[in-house]
Amino acid sequence: MTKMKTMRAYFLLLCIGIQGISHAQRLSSGSGPETPMTVGSLLINLGVGVGANYKGNNYGTGFGMKASAEWGLWEAGPGVISLGPEIGGSFSNGSYYYGGTNYNGAKSNTFVISGRSAWHYNWGVSSLDTYGGFSAEVGFHHYEDHSGSYDQVIPAFGAFIGGSYFVTPGFGFNAEAGFDITNFQAGVVFKIQ
Repeated sequence: MTKMKTMRAYFLLLCIGIQGISHAQRLSSGSGPETPMTVGSLLINLGVGVGANYKGNNYGTGFGMKASAEWGLWEAGPGVISLGPEIGGSFSNGSYYYGGTNYNGAKSNTFVISGRSAWHYNWGVSSLDTYGGFSAEVGFHHYEDHSGSYDQVIPAFGAFIGGSYFVTPGFGFNAEAGFDITNFQAGVVFKIQ
């Protein structure tokens, strides 16, 4: 995907999110959940965005995608601590300069499986869920360029912050930033229970 197509996709997601938020604000206060993440809740998050650079191998403009599930397990002060799995990938095509020659076509792909935990808080705003947390990851990294390729299993730790706004009791829009499979992503979130 080219940079222009990526920017168009981000702009489209932003417009959809703004339209959803403005529509939700016109609805009555009883239309959405008061606090989306509670003890016993299950949230599923799907997003796409800028992939994280796990190995520094001539990383170009990376594309990343991630899916996560979080269960609300414990109350912690005014918020809820969640725990769950996530899976995703970070993909890049880059170039590098070596021995007086500029080489194109370096590819770096990392598939990641991890566990994550976050603290959720809604600031007293109906249908809003903000959170921050950490992850422990195992990445399956593949790199190739003109001279060959290699595969490697890498451990990693991540940190992230994010927010979701629910336009119905079971559906909302989500954005997340940090170093956790993606550096930035936007997508959708579903509340299952």
